Amino acid sequence: MNTEIQNKIKNVFEKQKDFFRTQTTKEITFRKMQLQNFRKVFASYTDAICEALNIDLGKSRKEAEYAEIQIVLNELDDMIQNMEEWVKPTFVKSKPHTSGADIISKYIYEPYGVNYIIGPFNYPVQLTFSPLIGALMSGNTAVIKPSENTPHVAQVIEDIVKEAFDENYVAVFQGSIEENSFLLTLPFDYIFFTGSPKVGKIVMKAAAEQLIPLTLELGGKSPTIVHHDADLEKAVQRISSGKWINCGQTCVAPDYVYVHESIKDEFIDRFKSYLRATYEDKSLGKIGKIVSQHQIKNLASYLEAASEKVIYGGKYDLETRHFEATLMTNISWEDDVMQQEIFGPILPILTYTDIDEALNEINSRPKPLALYVFSEDQKFADDVIARSTSGDAEINSTLIHVGSHYLPFGGVGNSGMGKYHGKFSLENFSHQRSILQVM
Repeated sequence: MNTEIQNKIKNVFEKQKDFFRTQTTKEITFRKMQLQNFRKVFASYTDAICEALNIDLGKSRKEAEYAEIQIVLNELDDMIQNMEEWVKPTFVKSKPHTSGADIISKYIYEPYGVNYIIGPFNYPVQLTFSPLIGALMSGNTAVIKPSENTPHVAQVIEDIVKEAFDENYVAVFQGSIEENSFLLTLPFDYIFFTGSPKVGKIVMKAAAEQLIPLTLELGGKSPTIVHHDADLEKAVQRISSGKWINCGQTCVAPDYVYVHESIKDEFIDRFKSYLRATYEDKSLGKIGKIVSQHQIKNLASYLEAASEKVIYGGKYDLETRHFEATLMTNISWEDDVMQQEIFGPILPILTYTDIDEALNEINSRPKPLALYVFSEDQKFADDVIARSTSGDAEINSTLIHVGSHYLPFGGVGNSGMGKYHGKFSLENFSHQRSILQVM
């Protein structure tokens, strides 16, 4: 990276520091006006967003609107409508003063300052702009670095930001490892990163050098348990919708299935039938594109290492970056496909007869971002959740919790730290500052 780019980044960073010190971003009318204007600009780029997502990731317009655009719009509407109420000081009880004087105790949501938001490639619009609007709603400024792996979307993100905001308030810098490494040397007031645990550790190490608070939205091998009493038709459909969307490149996608041994054959037969009816496509293009040829090769290596365990799919096209929906069975924890998060359209199927043994296997590994359980027995489902841990969990469904701005979303342990969406974004991007006054 040349000196000119470094100086440009430093200049914008310092201008954002100066702008934050003016206190303008703390004004509620300013925050609301900025979000309203952003909503207008963002919506006007719908066609450009959909086209870029199709080029980079093979997303259909329906998927782009549902999983990227609408989630951002819903969050914006919720924040614009409720932020005035959310940001009010919260008054709490006071401990009696020794002199008998009256005491007022409260806490306020104080913005951190200049935020650095590092976007991912898999949902490059939603997972870049959702943190951004949370940061702005909380009264911060922001510098964004979109993923270099989705260049067409990254350019649209930059175009939207330039039209909607002054760079002294929100700015975009393109680049890859070199640019990100330089940005991480700057004394930001807060960092928000979405990506892999491997890169998350690098970001956290850089933040630790300057004691910068941060949020890490990572991933992991999210398990799905299908009990013997599950509604298999619903289970197959809902696991499919969570696994194959975005060609399996979803941080909360079902990474593998633990199905009860007694229903294994029926589960697999139903899954194959559903895939034939819904996803089979001679062009391999029905579930989007893998982000890179490198990742195609990585996914293919899982199949090559255990080709006899592939029971459906397995075809891919290196040039077009398409990869077929694929099922694997008779999988063990020693197989290559179980060593790390798959992040692609491969679904390994394991079996259990004793749920205690299955949970012991799950709990002995890094904490996942999500856990899914399919059962008609509420007590069983609640027990599975109580005896496991994950960022979030769902019963008889997958993925839909991510799209709710009424729920906090985020990981735990290896799958991340910090929660956001809706009001929880205010809590995430703000310092809760206690204030006590003696009368």
